[in-house]
Amino acid sequence: MKISSFLTTLPFFWLSAKAASKADIRILGPQGVNLWKLEAARKHKAASPALLLQDSGHNGFDTSVAGSRFDFAEQWFEQPIDHFSQMSDTFNQRYWINTRHYTPGSGGPVIVLDGGETSGEDRLPFLDTGIVEILARATGGVGVVLEHRYYGDSIPVSNFSTDNLRWLNNDQSAADSAHFMANVEFAGIDEDLTAPNVPWIYYGGSYAGARAAHMRVLYPDLVFGAIASSGVTHASLENWEYMEIIRAAADPTCSTHLEKAISTIDSLLAIPHLRVALKALFGLAGLEHDEDFASVLESPLGGWQSKNWDPEVGSLEFDEFCEALDKPIFGKNYLSALPYDHKDRLVSLPGGLELDFSVLNYAKYIKEHVVSQCPDGTSVEECFGTFDDQQFQDVSLDHTWRAWTFQVCTEWGYFATAPPDPNQPRIVSRLLTLEYESKICQQAFPPGEHFTVPTLPNITTVNALGDFAIAADRLAIIDGEVDPWRPCTPHSSYAADREDTLSQPFKLIPNGVHHYDEYGLRDLGAEPPEIRKIHGEMIAFVLEWLKDFKVNNKPRND
Repeated sequence: MKISSFLTTLPFFWLSAKAASKADIRILGPQGVNLWKLEAARKHKAASPALLLQDSGHNGFDTSVAGSRFDFAEQWFEQPIDHFSQMSDTFNQRYWINTRHYTPGSGGPVIVLDGGETSGEDRLPFLDTGIVEILARATGGVGVVLEHRYYGDSIPVSNFSTDNLRWLNNDQSAADSAHFMANVEFAGIDEDLTAPNVPWIYYGGSYAGARAAHMRVLYPDLVFGAIASSGVTHASLENWEYMEIIRAAADPTCSTHLEKAISTIDSLLAIPHLRVALKALFGLAGLEHDEDFASVLESPLGGWQSKNWDPEVGSLEFDEFCEALDKPIFGKNYLSALPYDHKDRLVSLPGGLELDFSVLNYAKYIKEHVVSQCPDGTSVEECFGTFDDQQFQDVSLDHTWRAWTFQVCTEWGYFATAPPDPNQPRIVSRLLTLEYESKICQQAFPPGEHFTVPTLPNITTVNALGDFAIAADRLAIIDGEVDPWRPCTPHSSYAADREDTLSQPFKLIPNGVHHYDEYGLRDLGAEPPEIRKIHGEMIAFVLEWLKDFKVNNKPRND
């Protein structure tokens, strides 16, 4: 998240209709990958819930009932809307606590999970069986999920206009967390568990992972330790590497099909009398702009980020898409072994088109899994077109996509463009340029009386906090080997390698995708070996960190 999720967000990086209701597009959230753009259009227009590509903040949890599946009662903490002025207005920030393992008088620690660019309810699984529960159980601590301002029910404004969104930025959000840590009083706990009186361990994944790293740097006196999982500490304007990770890590046959198909499609779009016939194959003949057509074709690629080691959570969408691309036509199985564009693989179609059958399979998949989700009576232009500025003008709170998109447009970026080198292999159309992907920023956020969205986001705001090199004692960096967000983390190929130590853990999960360590089973012994290993290492270094903390419990003065 196209919001992202990242982003949640994002974090900012379309998923097909099958995965739409449980997408983890984080552009983080960044919510995420630059698939957030069409998300905005769909959220504004589509009546079908299947079209709403929410940045759920995780892969596949049924967030529609998340709040009813757990025993954690929502709590509220009063925050200033503006921490840096004399403005007196406040709002209530939502949070949840897990006290299953806390022993009164033990002095902590507190394990706090940053909610990031989504409703905090979507993070409750991590409080129940995921990383917060794992660390709280190992340390005898209190677990907390803290909802991010402007997400879920922690909304400080009456609508999402440009002016009302001006308090949604890195500085204000970090100040929320700091104010919470230093002043919260937990219901049912009589002792003072505020920072720095007890150790607070700050955890986040993706966009929230970057926030975890930033909190350790910005508020070292309050944040005793932090864990940045898939933390996108490097903000960028053109995030073409996201799709490059997928291209390189996917099954080679699938990648080859995608590369060849996209090259063919781009070539045909340049031929006026063939472009409409090509779009018609995908069920998109009525889609006016070629850029929008190319953007829809990205839809299944977001399924890679939805992979997960836990089959109850992860999505198989990407693998199913790859299988569909290679499905032989006419029952001729031998065709799959032939090279792309071999004469026996070509199918002649009306309008002068002669295409490899993988392109036809691609078209069939998009038609059946994406286009079919357009509500009855709605044209494909209404569903997928993004050039009508008016479709982005509704600022009501129902349009939750606006929050992460605003963060993308002001500070984070992560526009998923085609590679800048025309000779670079690619699985997305060359029509996906920075100009096209970023136009939502001016469309959705016209200048207000008090705030104007910049022409391009000020990514220096993020990168000045450490970028690839962000580091501190008791700051752990944990990433996935094949996470499409890895190029924006300290494990990027652009970053210097580091030593992995107890004080500054630097860990890469083999075959891991997006914040794999955040998920957990109640029985850790039933987890896959690589997940058991990372969870064991996390427990070990957190316990080691806590040895350095001098306990200073103080009873509350009620």
